[in-house]
Amino acid sequence: MSESPDDSTETALGLGLDEPPQPAKAQPYRVLARKYRPQSFAELIGQDAMVQTLANAVKRDRLAHAFLLTGVRGVGKTSTARLIAKALNCVGPDGQGGPTIDPCGVCEPCRAIAEGRHIDVIEMDAASHTGVDDVREIIEAVRYSAVSARFKVYIIDEVHMLSKNAFNALLKTLEEPPEHVKFLFATTEVNKVPVTVLSRCQRFDLRRIPAERLAAHFAEVAEKEGVEVEPEALALIARAAEGSARDGLSILDQAIAHGSGGVAAEQVRAMLGLSDRGAVRRLLGLLLAGEAPETLAAVRDQYDLGVEPSALIRGLLEAVHGITRAKVGGAADPAQSLEEREAYAEWATRLSYATVHRLWQLLLKGLSEVHNAPLPLEAAEMALLRVIHASELPDPGALLDKLASGEPVAVKVPARESSKAAPATFGGLIELLASNGKAHVAQQLHDYAGLVRYAPPELVIRTGPRLGPDFVRDLAATLRAVTNSIWEVSASDEEAEPTLLEQEKAQADRLREDVLASPLVKAAFDSFPGAELTGFTLSDQRSG
Repeated sequence: MSESPDDSTETALGLGLDEPPQPAKAQPYRVLARKYRPQSFAELIGQDAMVQTLANAVKRDRLAHAFLLTGVRGVGKTSTARLIAKALNCVGPDGQGGPTIDPCGVCEPCRAIAEGRHIDVIEMDAASHTGVDDVREIIEAVRYSAVSARFKVYIIDEVHMLSKNAFNALLKTLEEPPEHVKFLFATTEVNKVPVTVLSRCQRFDLRRIPAERLAAHFAEVAEKEGVEVEPEALALIARAAEGSARDGLSILDQAIAHGSGGVAAEQVRAMLGLSDRGAVRRLLGLLLAGEAPETLAAVRDQYDLGVEPSALIRGLLEAVHGITRAKVGGAADPAQSLEEREAYAEWATRLSYATVHRLWQLLLKGLSEVHNAPLPLEAAEMALLRVIHASELPDPGALLDKLASGEPVAVKVPARESSKAAPATFGGLIELLASNGKAHVAQQLHDYAGLVRYAPPELVIRTGPRLGPDFVRDLAATLRAVTNSIWEVSASDEEAEPTLLEQEKAQADRLREDVLASPLVKAAFDSFPGAELTGFTLSDQRSG
């Protein structure tokens, strides 16, 4: 008789046999931006003014019924909204606490809000709930008290995405909500939120987080993750984050995966597509020295290494900015190496303010052209060549000083192509135009213009009805382009020679009459009555 499963279990337990150990369930990986989301106001970096205001409001029981949190991406808008919901509903470890700026994080409301499962803290994404029906659900639900929390909190992210009608439907409830309801709005585009909504909310503008604070925060995260990160790499990541903690943590996450046990500055530059700082300094040195061929070769080398032309121009802009800061004695950038600071300090002693400002403007214009150009590499090369050639131009301030003092100013006049000798005859001028690609103008002069006076560079003609009103002006420009000299062309009603076409026709008629009057032709017509002369050929041979 076989034992049942229960009997087997009891037998195993009775014999003191241990159950086989169960393998621990692996925790799914969480990105750093979620793993290190602030869980208290003390962990919220860069927003000290807002935290102080909220702390005073909680202490004095002067909490507004609606808050509007605005700022760029990744500065903590949604995290702040959840922290405010915690602060309002925290009951403390003993369950007897009230609203506090330092929520305990261990009570049931705090844990439920952190995990996003609290029934009285409703989060809504306005980007996907934009209509009046979505707002109507909120309006109907606010009439009911909170189920288990002190306050019912509505967190509406990207609130600027609500439609106009949805905003209008929310106005009355937003102005006079029940005492147990709080509204928390978050947006990156506060200018799109109606003024009627703004006036009903207490607004907090979350600032960009300084790069130094971000670098320190990333260093703490890296230490907790057990990863060694170079200080210069942290500074590069903080600069690339542009004041956003979430963006910076995402870059750090990628950098950790990109590296092998550690994160180096060179790896971060390669990952972000940043140009090598040393290569940028060498390129700037070539620009300042006016070495055009070497500059183009350096740009091509960086392009072959995978550096985008726009990133190269941005690197040059950062270098010029670094030189300017060194010139005015600004604080050193932690992302700059010692070698870089020394190079900037040396350039700062050599270059004037006018030069660095001109460099900045030329590079800034070049960056805009590279962004919009269909050929970014070629646009970058042309922009840098313009910088080189602009260095040969005199300084406007120095020119003004010289002019004011009466000092002579040397002006470089570009060499002009030597003028061509004008043809001796009007017909020769027409042939010159035809041979230089101006056949249409030549044909118009030949057929429709009567010559009044031809004395180069003066030309006076009588224009016919077939010549347009701008013909004289266009003819003068054409003659200047062909002969490299300025012509005075005018139209006159004076008596003029027949046009060359009329002269050719008259000459042909005279020749025809001479042929018909010749004895030989007359004898031929007498012999063949009714004959016609359809054509003739002149011969150079004459009988004696």
